[in-house]
Amino acid sequence: MTTITGDQALIKRINTAVVLEAILRAAPLSRAQISESTGLNKATVSSLVQDLIDNSLVREIGRGESSGGRKPVMLEFIASSGYSIGIDLGVNYIRGVLTDLRGSVIAERTASLRQVEPEPVLLALFRCIDDLIAAAPDSRYGIVGIGVGVPGLVDESGTVLYAPNLKWREVALRKMVAERYAVPVTIDNEANCGALGERKYGAGRRIGNLVYVSVGIGIGTGLILQKELYKGASGFSGEMGHLSVEAFGKPCGCGNRGCWEMYASEQALLSKASELGLNDLESLLASAEGGREDVRALFGEVGEYLGVGIANIVNVFNPDAVIIGNRMNKARPWIEDHIRSTVVQRALGFHLRKVQLLFAELGERSAMMGAAEMATAGFFIQLKSA
Repeated sequence: MTTITGDQALIKRINTAVVLEAILRAAPLSRAQISESTGLNKATVSSLVQDLIDNSLVREIGRGESSGGRKPVMLEFIASSGYSIGIDLGVNYIRGVLTDLRGSVIAERTASLRQVEPEPVLLALFRCIDDLIAAAPDSRYGIVGIGVGVPGLVDESGTVLYAPNLKWREVALRKMVAERYAVPVTIDNEANCGALGERKYGAGRRIGNLVYVSVGIGIGTGLILQKELYKGASGFSGEMGHLSVEAFGKPCGCGNRGCWEMYASEQALLSKASELGLNDLESLLASAEGGREDVRALFGEVGEYLGVGIANIVNVFNPDAVIIGNRMNKARPWIEDHIRSTVVQRALGFHLRKVQLLFAELGERSAMMGAAEMATAGFFIQLKSA
């Protein structure tokens, strides 16, 4: 009888992935519990667990409660066996995070950007990544990957095809980052990263269908459909900041007119606030907190326009939840009621029955946490295929 080694190796990889997933999901648990939950026989589980222990991914942590016989040896995943870096590259900021393989935050870095041209932005990006790498404890696998979220269209090669608010075109970002650091690099749209971050660690936990609305200098949206990130046929879904909400409205940097982000973004707010002598979000927030009615009225107007776009989202996607994130999250006390009342007025009643309007639990950290999760997920995929 001929043995097909390739088939055996494939089966072992699949079974190893099944065992690792069981430990990630339900640890601490015993070998017997893994066998019971996966359907794999005990001898196979014991062999695969030993491989994971030898590779510093799983460890024994003592004995658990007996169910009648000997106390079982319990197992857990070693989250500190490697670290991921997640970056949120904004129009006027960089946020970075170092996490272990379970998403626990080890270090964070934030820097302001005063230029949007690729060269100075890349220098600032590399400084941020270098600082995070320096903060990483020693580990078996070191830095397993880097994820970067950017406010624009990204193709499968990790090239930023177009980022209107950064004024970038055809910037081969993944190639440049990978060449410098020699680790796997994932580049994606910032709102996609934010959606994943909230789905994994924030307000979207246990929600299968959600739309994450990133409201910063511009507006982006990330779609989680049936618990998976939806990116569309070409990977460009979610550009709802460029929905037309005014047919003959203001010209947008994308070339269209009347785009949603021209009326409901931080930039839209700041352009109106300049007439009041205020030129940054923090000053506006402080003024609203201090009771200035004219500033609160500006936030209310932006909230109404946010509600217009969200009503369209609700009508189109019928999601379980819409999550508002990024910097405008800070203005929740002055925009939430306006958003809710506008959505109720404009969305179809049947669509409103189950939808939740939520604000990001991670605040401004959603995208960088999602980017780190993308890097970690890539590492697990590598393990399963090794």
